[in-house]
Amino acid sequence: MPSSVQKDENRHITTKVLYSMKKEGEKITMLTAYDYLTGKFLDAAGVELILVGDSLSNVIQGNETTLPVTLEEMIYHTKIVKKAVEKAMVIADMTFMSYQVGVLDAVSNCGRVMKETGCDGIKMEGGNYLSETIRKLVEIGIPVMGHLGLTPQSINKFGSYKTRGVDKEEADQIFNDSIALEKAGCFSIVLEKIPTALGKKISKTIKIPTIGIGAGPYCDGQVLVSHDMLGMIEEFKPRFVRKYMNLAADMKEAFRHYISDVKENKFPSKDESY
Repeated sequence: MPSSVQKDENRHITTKVLYSMKKEGEKITMLTAYDYLTGKFLDAAGVELILVGDSLSNVIQGNETTLPVTLEEMIYHTKIVKKAVEKAMVIADMTFMSYQVGVLDAVSNCGRVMKETGCDGIKMEGGNYLSETIRKLVEIGIPVMGHLGLTPQSINKFGSYKTRGVDKEEADQIFNDSIALEKAGCFSIVLEKIPTALGKKISKTIKIPTIGIGAGPYCDGQVLVSHDMLGMIEEFKPRFVRKYMNLAADMKEAFRHYISDVKENKFPSKDESY
């Protein structure tokens, strides 16, 4: 594999770097962060893209869907993540109803997120109907990442979290939407829970990078919710998640040890070493 993109470990990730990575066949990594320390650890590890996802509604706030999280909450979390990051590109998810109403509302809200958080771009869910909005955002200097396939903000429309694009009509719609988003100016597109063949077709057709989550190995990169890959979420077990730790069990065990130590008065005095 060509290594010109890989040589500079201190590179600051930009849309230009992402285009080069796709062109040269280097896979793109993306994980979520909602706090300062996670952002710091991801950046130190070398992740190219850090998404402050509206999934914070689920994993941080304990909501059943991504719909309740507010724009103000997204701004708060993005701001503290961005503070920790030096090299990665930080992307903020736009919340439900912060961009769907119309172009002016979208420009105002996206501009506010960029200005108040210092993030490097925003992400929004939806297809061709967002083209006018995306074109305007890109025109004024706001990088936009698209999101197709399973779009969690549309859960009440879909009625389930099942794979999208299984039937030909919906697959064709997703494919056509990917082309429309590229033409509108998106710098990348997240493809969530679509058949592998469709993910491959889109990735080979459009020139901008695709970031898959349950969309097969042919996407230009992959994204996971950090809490999922660390094994912190016990109730939600999607098939596409590869767990690298079982942190939930480890944390509960550590908490139990702490409680036991306190109950048994095992803490040392101030003059003793831990």
